[in-house]
Amino acid sequence: MSDRLVVCTQCGGVNRLPEQRQALQAKCGSCGAKLFDGHPADVGGDIFDKQISRSSVPVVVDVWAPWCGPCRAMAPAYEIAARDLEPNVRLIKLNSDTEQQIAARLGVSGIPTMILFANGRERARTSGAMPPQQIVRWVREHLPA
Repeated sequence: MSDRLVVCTQCGGVNRLPEQRQALQAKCGSCGAKLFDGHPADVGGDIFDKQISRSSVPVVVDVWAPWCGPCRAMAPAYEIAARDLEPNVRLIKLNSDTEQQIAARLGVSGIPTMILFANGRERARTSGAMPPQQIVRWVREHLPA
């Protein structure tokens, strides 16, 4: 068994998590925050980049904006999906208004947009609001084998 690398959504600390350890009980070695709490964290650009580049856990990012009606409507569904998918997948949110450069770098032209990353690379992308079951199904269909 190999250790997983899990990036804390609060401080960006990279944590080594042995496979046999209960991920849902694990806390960040730097700040003490729970590594998985069933809630998608709204992260800034620095933590977003660390999540994508340093985590060995697949990451789904929801690119959204506070003024976007479909984004606000999908937020509860994304929250439910996080409870279903964690700790095997990390769900985060990226505000396209405050992180315009990252949204542009990702080539996001419409929101909400969900992007699945694994091993530092984009694996899949979809736009538009979805119910929780559809989010979970979409993620699971596109996870690496």
